[in-house]
Amino acid sequence: MQHQLKLFPANTRKTNRSFTFRPEGGSCAIDSRPYLRELGIEIQDKKKRVQFTHNFSYPVHRWVPYVQGFSAEFVQSVLDRYRDDYHDPVVLDPFAGCGTVLVQSKLTGHESVGTELNPFLHYIANIKVNSWDVKPEFLIELYSSIPRNIATPSPAFLKSHSQFNLGVLKNLEILKGGIDSIDSHSSKVRKAKDLLLLAFASILVDCSNLKRTPCLGYSKNKKVPDSAPWVLIDKKIREIAGDLVSLNKQHRHRRKIGSQVILANAMEYVHHRKFDLIITSPPYMNGLDYVMNYKIEMAWLNFIKNNKDAKKIKDEMVVCDNVSKGLIKNFADSGDRYTNQWLRDIVNRIARNLAARKVYRRLDMPSIVAKYFDDMYRVMKNVSRSLKPNGRFVLVVGDSLVADVYLPTDLLLAKIGTEPEIGLAIEKIEKARTRRSGQVRNYLLRETIVTLKKPPKAGHDG
Repeated sequence: MQHQLKLFPANTRKTNRSFTFRPEGGSCAIDSRPYLRELGIEIQDKKKRVQFTHNFSYPVHRWVPYVQGFSAEFVQSVLDRYRDDYHDPVVLDPFAGCGTVLVQSKLTGHESVGTELNPFLHYIANIKVNSWDVKPEFLIELYSSIPRNIATPSPAFLKSHSQFNLGVLKNLEILKGGIDSIDSHSSKVRKAKDLLLLAFASILVDCSNLKRTPCLGYSKNKKVPDSAPWVLIDKKIREIAGDLVSLNKQHRHRRKIGSQVILANAMEYVHHRKFDLIITSPPYMNGLDYVMNYKIEMAWLNFIKNNKDAKKIKDEMVVCDNVSKGLIKNFADSGDRYTNQWLRDIVNRIARNLAARKVYRRLDMPSIVAKYFDDMYRVMKNVSRSLKPNGRFVLVVGDSLVADVYLPTDLLLAKIGTEPEIGLAIEKIEKARTRRSGQVRNYLLRETIVTLKKPPKAGHDG
């Protein structure tokens, strides 16, 4: 544990004035007070429906079930709120996920760009914004024509025989084989085939002995009939076709609005255009493992061939608490990284608590916490360069409790945004909903909307 107590020596990149935190306990509202006093702000209580589950009834958004991210309703509320501030805004989501921001921007008539490091999610987001010109009757026709005498074997490195009943697995292999046999000889066929593959991916968990609530795990009492793959994909294809009918009737004039999804790391990718709005929900530090949670879909759609492929993707992402120990050790042993006095204090208190406990799910949590905020600093510094003067950076994020130490993720990210090299100002912080800690169930946490704003250019009053 000794290296964890020395994470931030005096010569690290940032130095800030002394800050003393005296935990009072009970809830984030109490434990946030010293941080809020230093920032000189208050959190506004603005209840909002930010969870993705509200998207399950919305056209296009519902094509693939996704348990992370935020709601289309929330994204629309942000676009509506700043309608008078920006003429024809261009929107960026550096953590595009399954494309909620991009889809809603397109439906509203705004150009958008997203970066996404997970290749499966990148694929899904791209289909959801760039397949609106597929004719629904052609999609149904192509689906109806797939052969049922060809099978694509299930991914060899997955535990497919445990994840699926034998009859279900056989039908999934035949269904995937039929879709794979389609010759993508034209853009028209390729787009429709992509929609079939999207539909196939969307039913995999429902066909399995697993559930995603929100982490992927086995469901003891789940009963899945052998015919489930055919029944569920037929329903999904007809749902997608119905949405395409609606899109062609109501949003035909918006099909050509630019919606670009880039397979890239938001910490590094350099955008060559400027944005009025950045709307995103970054990964939560102690949240879900975005690779393991979609490992089945990634493997069946050939985005990963083995566990090494999955690990490589995970190691490049903003860190979560299921990252490899080797990656965290290398980070802990490295030199230059972002820190501030709040973060040093939090990391050292986590280290002390773990040294006293001796048993915890990850004894390297101090380094994981440090790396999470270093990763987010890199993202915010990189993407803020692409924000126009008077542009806004809107983040939805949740706080957490780590080894009985309160971690005000929202306030730390807001503080990072005000660093001179990033140059944003805190416009407001709003509490969207109350949550409970997974470790201490009576400890109340929050999910928050942080709005940062880039100052106007010198000589402009904005």
